[in-house]
Amino acid sequence: MTEQPDFPLTKLSERRLEGTPATGVELPLVDLARQYRSIKDEVDAALLEAVASTDYVLGEELARFEEDFAAYCGARWCVGVSSGTAALHLILEALDVSPGDELIVPANTFFGTVAPMLRLGATPVLVDCDEETFTIDVEAAAAAIGPRTRGVVAVHLYGHTANMAPLHELCGQHGLFLVEDAAQAHGARYRGGRTGGLGTAAAFSFYPSKNLGAYGDGGAVTTDDDELASRIGMLRNLGQSSKYVHRIEGSNERLDTIQAAVLRVKLRHLDRWNARRREHVETYREALEGTGVATPAAASWAEHVWHVFAVRSPRRDELRSALAAERIGTGMHYPVPLHLQPALAPLALREGAYPVTEALANELLSLPMFPELEPTEIRRVADTVGDSVRAAAETRI
Repeated sequence: MTEQPDFPLTKLSERRLEGTPATGVELPLVDLARQYRSIKDEVDAALLEAVASTDYVLGEELARFEEDFAAYCGARWCVGVSSGTAALHLILEALDVSPGDELIVPANTFFGTVAPMLRLGATPVLVDCDEETFTIDVEAAAAAIGPRTRGVVAVHLYGHTANMAPLHELCGQHGLFLVEDAAQAHGARYRGGRTGGLGTAAAFSFYPSKNLGAYGDGGAVTTDDDELASRIGMLRNLGQSSKYVHRIEGSNERLDTIQAAVLRVKLRHLDRWNARRREHVETYREALEGTGVATPAAASWAEHVWHVFAVRSPRRDELRSALAAERIGTGMHYPVPLHLQPALAPLALREGAYPVTEALANELLSLPMFPELEPTEIRRVADTVGDSVRAAAETRI
């Protein structure tokens, strides 16, 4: 689910929240400038070394990152690619997904999850999400299986894993593949196992705002399947098995060596950063207690990495306006559900078809979340939320 955020990443960004200039933001949803300052010496040295090497495409630094990230995920193989969307597209292409095939996918996800399916001529079969974890509803997925179903794409949403064990059982019973969309779940665990090693293959995005983000677009595929990894490696590089030998049709979807150098540095910090995110969540929960805003929780079988901290309120838009007035950035993930997107109009899906997804689209508000966030800033966010809730209550009285 690679996406552009709907709020500035830093105060220097030119992006806009509706009616709010980027330069007016004091506390952004994500602050990449702070992260850069915290690892400046390491990342600057890695960038200079990568530039000096002149080994810019499919270079040694990329090979090292692929080895490091595969080991981190507990997978045999990692193939660096140009984006998270490309990662998912190449997985499905390597699995020979073609027109007429159906793929089960949660309705509660970013459009990037289904875009590769549409490009390959396959049909996404949307199912609702679980109300507690916001991830795919396993029973709904089981009910959606039909004669043309080829596989299930399980989205690990906001940093929380999908419930993989029953999905594995379901796919095994019907001879389906199980692909992880892990674009928001770098380092998350399911029953002790990391994302990236939980399915047939996994697609990662390294969009800059991700828990593990590059300095531009980037992505990766992880898998234990030797043949699948080899095929994806060729598909990303114009179908080449060696220089000027094109064994299959392919495209140019390579991860730049310079981005791999940045990612190798950041990977060393990822577990520490994820731990800081979990600490922030506990501070948020304490600070938001009594405000009437519902805070998200992790299932007992999941180790959440909190890519997004999305609270729930029927007064979401009022809260967002109140926070914007205090120059606090927020996000909405996702305000227009997939089945109501114009690009999916040919599926003829109606409003009301996925009630949990639609409720979340109207009520979820993402609050600032990044490792360098300070407890005082979290309390400032919570105080603004509390003030807004109290003001609304007094108005009703």
